[in-house]
Amino acid sequence: MAYDKFTILRSSAVPMPIENVDTDQIIPARFLKATERTGFGDNLFRDWRYNNDNTPKAEFVLNNPTYSGKILVGGKNFGSGSSREHAAWAIYDYGFRCVVSSFFADIFKGNALNIGILPVQVSPEFLEKLFAAIDADANTELEVNLPAQTITILATGESESFDINSYKKDNLTNGYDDIDYLLSMKPEIEAFAETRPF
Repeated sequence: MAYDKFTILRSSAVPMPIENVDTDQIIPARFLKATERTGFGDNLFRDWRYNNDNTPKAEFVLNNPTYSGKILVGGKNFGSGSSREHAAWAIYDYGFRCVVSSFFADIFKGNALNIGILPVQVSPEFLEKLFAAIDADANTELEVNLPAQTITILATGESESFDINSYKKDNLTNGYDDIDYLLSMKPEIEAFAETRPF
């Protein structure tokens, strides 16, 4: 299995109401030396999280113990910039399983779906409701229901639907990447191969 299965996630959330967060801010280029998916979480938002002397910046949300959870709520146009898949790796390795925004860059969205992060695109109005709910109570929980394709503020019951490609939805539900999906079809592939002339 490539990553954890994703069905229903209930979690508090980390708010980052910053627009146009690009992949170089998510994981700076100088940390792209590894080819495996582990270890990138340490440098997620590195230049926003740490000073030049490696001390944490107290004002940055990931350094604020008030906020925690597996859901990152970002501003509009999240994941713009270069196509580096390491940005999705860093978010996953840090511990987030879902990113919410009112708009995602297409390549980032694809990279996230490929490694087990669910990008949930909501309306600008619902995004503001999410930020307001988290601001009112840092422990407020959201429910992201992949089978039903809904995101809900549990304290108020306010909910909104989101779209997802059916193939990617099936892969997330099963914890598959593209290779795992093909392997899951091995019996069918072998049966079909038996019907073909050599």
